[in-house]
Amino acid sequence: MRLFVAVNPPTAAIQELVDAAAPLMDMPGADRLRWSEVAGWHLTLAFLGEVPVVDVPALETLLARAADEHGAHRLRLAGGGTFGDRVLWAGIAGEVWALRRLAEAVREALPQVGIESDQHGFHPHLTLARAGSSHGQRRAERRSAVGELQAMAAALEEFRGTEWEAAELHLMSSERGFGPARYRTVASWPLARWEA
Repeated sequence: MRLFVAVNPPTAAIQELVDAAAPLMDMPGADRLRWSEVAGWHLTLAFLGEVPVVDVPALETLLARAADEHGAHRLRLAGGGTFGDRVLWAGIAGEVWALRRLAEAVREALPQVGIESDQHGFHPHLTLARAGSSHGQRRAERRSAVGELQAMAAALEEFRGTEWEAAELHLMSSERGFGPARYRTVASWPLARWEA
């Protein structure tokens, strides 16, 4: 199974971002991007890759423990940015420190069940679009692509969605075939709630 661990924004927060991102589709360069399917918008905490089905129960036990040890927290979708000339993303604001701690706990625990997650540092974001390969592009074309993505990110700079509660940890599967990947929840766990 091709798996990842995520926190999923609620439908209302996703709709706010859909509305904020709609004008980006008319900006220069938007037609050259592969826009993410709204149904696949999530905050990936750790990408696990291919995991044998027999390892999933141990993984679920580990994730249940992580959820029990980390509290629900308040987040909002806010702003935007790019990863070079390749990715346009929406940012996250609010109790991001709590989201980071949850991601770190998940990533640090994975080797206990023989799973290595992606090696990239955790940068909380929601991917909106990806550029095609820049291989073979002239330097001027790459600079133009970077400028176009940066202009789109700047157009999202003032976006601040409504605050929502990140209250569940999800083990998700990514199923590939023809067309975009399809995502489904394998299991979910509520994050802890502590009395003040």
